Amino acid sequence: MDSSDERALATMLAAASDAELAELFAARRLPLPSTAHDFFDIAAALLTEPAVDKALTRLPAALLAALAGADEIGADDRALLAGLALVDAEGHPFGVVSSRLDILRRATPATEQDAVSAPAPADAEATAAAGERAFAAVSSLADILLAALSAPLPRTGAGTVSVAERRRLIEDGAVADVEELEDLIALGVDAGLLCELDRTWTTTAAARDWLDRSTADRWADVARGFLTHLPLGLRTASGGFIAAEAWPASYPLDAEWPARATALTRRARRWGILADPGAEPGWATDLRLRGEPDLAQLRAHLPPEVDRIYLQADLTAISPGPLAPRLEQRLRSMAVRETRAQASTYRFTPESLTTAVSGGESAQSLREFLGALSLTGIPQPLEYLIETTAARHGLIRVATEPETGRTVVRSADPQVLATIAVDQALRPVGLVQGDDRLFSRASRDTVYWSLVDARYPVVAVDEGDDVERVSRRVARSTADEADAAERYAALIRTIRDSHGPDADAAWLERELEQAVRARAVVEVVVRLPDASNRTFLLEATGIGGGRLRGLDRAADVERTLPLTSIVSIAHP
Repeated sequence: MDSSDERALATMLAAASDAELAELFAARRLPLPSTAHDFFDIAAALLTEPAVDKALTRLPAALLAALAGADEIGADDRALLAGLALVDAEGHPFGVVSSRLDILRRATPATEQDAVSAPAPADAEATAAAGERAFAAVSSLADILLAALSAPLPRTGAGTVSVAERRRLIEDGAVADVEELEDLIALGVDAGLLCELDRTWTTTAAARDWLDRSTADRWADVARGFLTHLPLGLRTASGGFIAAEAWPASYPLDAEWPARATALTRRARRWGILADPGAEPGWATDLRLRGEPDLAQLRAHLPPEVDRIYLQADLTAISPGPLAPRLEQRLRSMAVRETRAQASTYRFTPESLTTAVSGGESAQSLREFLGALSLTGIPQPLEYLIETTAARHGLIRVATEPETGRTVVRSADPQVLATIAVDQALRPVGLVQGDDRLFSRASRDTVYWSLVDARYPVVAVDEGDDVERVSRRVARSTADEADAAERYAALIRTIRDSHGPDADAAWLERELEQAVRARAVVEVVVRLPDASNRTFLLEATGIGGGRLRGLDRAADVERTLPLTSIVSIAHP
């Protein structure tokens, strides 16, 4: 490594803001040394050959060409490369960057990138097919989010949904296969609807709002998220993305890129952003060019939504078309969907209505909602089931005791409390018998959902004993920048604190320490008392107490030189 490059980079790092440093460390994705105590250590870590190789393999073809000198580095590219610590303040690649780029390019088979024209407009048949895929994908993602709202989806160590959860979602008709499930979860993550939390896929606060939106608006939110998270080499300065046919050749040094490009293309096609190869649906043209889709064209190819259903005496409901998302979301909180199509069927059961009442519904709110939604009124069997379920449901009430902050579980039936107290499934919340009620140090919501999962007829109540709607835990969607700032905050504080006002002296001491470790022969320029300079050729043997020790090769004597008198060192 060129020590002058190391020093130049350390100077650039010292001048950068904390946010810029955190962004750089996150972008380079290398484990920085735990022993790093100054900017010189960080610069050394960033300029090692393995670290540079990792950075170069993640650069798109255009930036690689600029680094190699095939193109003049423009201001925007220079800023990007400087932000990755690959070029100096003047935009010149560091020596190790140029040498490693040359080696990697020679080791990578050359691929010819044919000129790719703008995709042609999809014909009527391909456009209709893309519209059907878009509608199906939006519906399937909504099913996944509703499942995750009920209970977070367990993840394996590899990050995929657990086998049992995959099987359940496929059997319920939410998705057709594992590939579709993983694609939709990736799209949901990009849109900020799902995130990783405690080895699960958990909904974010934005998921509920998304579920209330129309199909076209749902589609647009996810399409924008997909575009925002496309790799830099696929995005354009106008806010859109390059033609999909150019994606496979965009990262020529990355051996993993072809598989990733294939996955991105598959997700774009699944979401209705792409039609047949080389063609695109009309609503995606503006998305590609400017980053905003034409929703009017998309709506024209989506099945029309309905806002009324038929309630039947056999406790089923039939929707004659796709039910408006806001209405369907609430209907599914109280009924089990049996078939999913443009005309879907739902069934009311004691369990589904119990879940609805546990979520804050009452007999009155259920009747009001279903009465307004039904084209056929509320059949008598359904009325009876609503009344009996609601009457039974307030049997167990969970609240927070204001005086102690403990959670209290009450019931008019002592036998029910006795059953709960010995239920092994509820052991984690630590319920303790006390007079005519149970107490727990776990939060009210934790106890409530534990009882719901154990299938007890429970409601959560506030301090006034009024039923309160309780939602499962959701995660806040945190920006990558905030994550990086938090992750590297301690390191940045350490290197800031160790950065003294005299960077030249710090660098000189670092060079001397390296020379001592290597027992290197160096030319040391020393300022004498008469203000003149003298050069000594020394084999550096030690440093400490503010002095450098070394064997003077010319005089064959050991010299001890004050560090404050040393002007510079050089390697002969």
